[in-house]
Amino acid sequence: MDHALRNYLVVTGGYWAFTITDGAIRMLVVLYFHLLGYSPLQVAMLFLFYEFFGIVTNLVGGWLGARIGLNRTMNIGMAMQVMALLVLTVSDSWLSVPYVMAAQALSGIAKDLNKMSAKASVKAISKSGDASLFKWVAILTGSKNALKGLGFFIGAGLLQWLSFRGGLFVLAGMLFMVLLITLWMLPSDVGKMKSKPKFTQVFSNIKAVNVLSAARFFLFGARDIWFVVGLPVFLYEKLGWDFYQVGGFLAFWVMGYGLVQALSPRLLKNHHPTGGSARNWAFILALFPAGIALALQQGVAIDVVIVVGLILFGIVFAINSAIHSYLILAYSNHDKVAMNVGFYYMSNAAGRLAGTVLSGWVYQTHGLTGCLWWSFGFVLMAGLISFALPQVTDNERNIKSNVA
Repeated sequence: MDHALRNYLVVTGGYWAFTITDGAIRMLVVLYFHLLGYSPLQVAMLFLFYEFFGIVTNLVGGWLGARIGLNRTMNIGMAMQVMALLVLTVSDSWLSVPYVMAAQALSGIAKDLNKMSAKASVKAISKSGDASLFKWVAILTGSKNALKGLGFFIGAGLLQWLSFRGGLFVLAGMLFMVLLITLWMLPSDVGKMKSKPKFTQVFSNIKAVNVLSAARFFLFGARDIWFVVGLPVFLYEKLGWDFYQVGGFLAFWVMGYGLVQALSPRLLKNHHPTGGSARNWAFILALFPAGIALALQQGVAIDVVIVVGLILFGIVFAINSAIHSYLILAYSNHDKVAMNVGFYYMSNAAGRLAGTVLSGWVYQTHGLTGCLWWSFGFVLMAGLISFALPQVTDNERNIKSNVA
C-alpha cells in the first residue's frame, strides 16, 4: 500500500475514534446535567471553556504541529481526551459548574488538537496540486461528522443503559486503545516544518485565509446557536421526547449531515469550489433558519417543522462546510498548512463559543424561534464576508498548470 494512503487511513481512523467520544461526551453532559436541574444557560456555560480553549488550542496547536509533527499533536489530543473523560467519573457532589467547566476545557483542547492534526495531515500527505484534495478532505470531514452523530446516539444510549459514569469509562477505554495503535503506526514527521517557525507566524498573512476564517466564525456560530442547547432541550421539554429519542434523532441528523459532506464533490460534480461557491451556498443556507422560524410563528405543526426543517438545513449546511474545508487547504501552502489550518479553526472555535453561549441565553429568553432568527443573521454575515474571497484558488491554478 502507498505510504501516503496508509498514513491517511491511520489518521482518519484515529480521527473517527476520537470523534465518537467527542459526540458522546457532549450528549452525556447536556442530558445528564439537564436532568440534575441545570437551566439551559447553565448547561451552555458548562461548554464555555470547551469552546474558549479550543480557540487558544487552534492558535497554538498549528504552531506546535509545525514544530513537533502532526502525529504527536494528534496523540497528545487523544491522551488529554482520555483524561477529560475520566475526571468526570467522580461523584455528583464533585460535579460543580467550575469543575465540569475545567473538565470540558481539557476536552476542548484535546478535540481541537486532534481535529487540526487530522485535517492538516490531509494536505501534508497529498501531492502538490493534487486534484483529489477536495475528495479526500470531504471524505475525512464528512465521515467525521457522521461518526459524531453516532457519538450522540452512543452517548444517549450509554446514559440510559450504563449510567453517566459507566459510559465515561467505556469511552475512555476505547480511545486509549486507539491511542496506542496510532502511536505505533504513524511516522513522526508528518506536517513538521524543516525550520522551526516563530510563534508570531501563527497569524496568517494570506488574505484569503483571513477572510475565510471570518466567514467560518459566523457559519458555525449559526449552527450552534440553536443546535447545542436550544434544540435538545426543546425536544426534551416541549415535545416530550426521552433521552434515547433526543440522542437518536440528533445522531441521525449529524450522520446524514456527514454523509452529504462526504458526497459533496459528487453533488457539485467534482467542481473545485471557489469564493463564489462559499458566498452563494451561504445565502441559500440563510433561507432555512428563517423559514423554520416563520413556520413556527405561524403555528404550523411543531414536530413536522423541526424534523423537516432540520433535515433541509443539515443538507445545505453540510455543503457549506465541505466547501470551507476544501478552501482552507487550497489556500494554504504545504509548508505552513498546520499553522494556517490552526488559525482557521481558531475562528471556527470562536464561532462555536459564541453560538454555544447564545444558544443557552437566547433559548432561555426568546425560545427556539429566537435562536433561529439569530442563526439567520449569522449565516447572512458569513455570506456577505465571502464576497471578499478569491474566485480561483491557488490550488486550482496548480491543478490547471499540471494538467497543461
